[in-house]
Amino acid sequence: MADLGDLADPLVVVALRWADARARVDPLTGEVGTDPRGAGPGEADRCALEHGLRIAGATGARCAAVTLAPPPAEEMLRDALACGADEVLRVDVAPEDPRLPDSGAATARALARSIRAELGDPGLLLTGDHSADRGTGATPAFLAAELGCAQALGLVELSLVDGRLAGLRRLDRGRRERLAIPVPAVCSVEPAGVRLRRAGLPGTLRAREAVIPAIPAIPVASGQTGAEPPSVRAARPYRPRAKELPAPQGDDPRLRLLRLTGAHEEREPPRVVVTEDPAEAADELLAFLRDRGYLP
Repeated sequence: MADLGDLADPLVVVALRWADARARVDPLTGEVGTDPRGAGPGEADRCALEHGLRIAGATGARCAAVTLAPPPAEEMLRDALACGADEVLRVDVAPEDPRLPDSGAATARALARSIRAELGDPGLLLTGDHSADRGTGATPAFLAAELGCAQALGLVELSLVDGRLAGLRRLDRGRRERLAIPVPAVCSVEPAGVRLRRAGLPGTLRAREAVIPAIPAIPVASGQTGAEPPSVRAARPYRPRAKELPAPQGDDPRLRLLRLTGAHEEREPPRVVVTEDPAEAADELLAFLRDRGYLP
């Protein structure tokens, strides 16, 4: 297993998601409106940036912050520079494809190609495990597939042990899983354990005057994008399929209606069974399923 510091040009990249946590949705059209003044990285992204700065400082690697976002996201990248990032990069969103930032696969493809073209192959790529706008959380896995490297997702701890990456992941029922992470790797972290450092005044002043490099998203050939996303032709409320019932017999409309609704049919009243014996509870459940014809 290689160490991050053993790479020829060690590079730590932190992919930040620019999102408005308080987006507004038009109740008539469904259009989502965002306000750049309230947008920025979520807590998971801030945690990822702090991990990236610590690991880069301990291994002598370059630390770069990257985002796929429109021009208002440059303030988020200036904050990353103020906190200690060595370089930043903004990948512009293609105006003709507004679905790009909302698709995990397309976002990962655009980020991976832009990072390789402008910064080189990263030894470690960090992201938050989920975005503030309730994304799917699938982008880190797609990034690992695009870069062809290992992945460790949903980490609550990430550290260097004897120069090698070690992670701790949360499992069900309070259990934990310790991971030895080979490099290159893509890691996503939960907002736990660390907080992003406070930017100093000199770094803030330098970041205010810094020029934020921006490049267009590298276009992808139509044959490499997979299946086209479905298009919505009409929006209407869901209506379940009508249940077909046999026509009631008889000439009296009142009796026909009673037979149709089953108002006068004899039914077994519901029972509430309370027991502390698991075996007795299981017997009651099996007997109910047999009576209803679900079991032989």
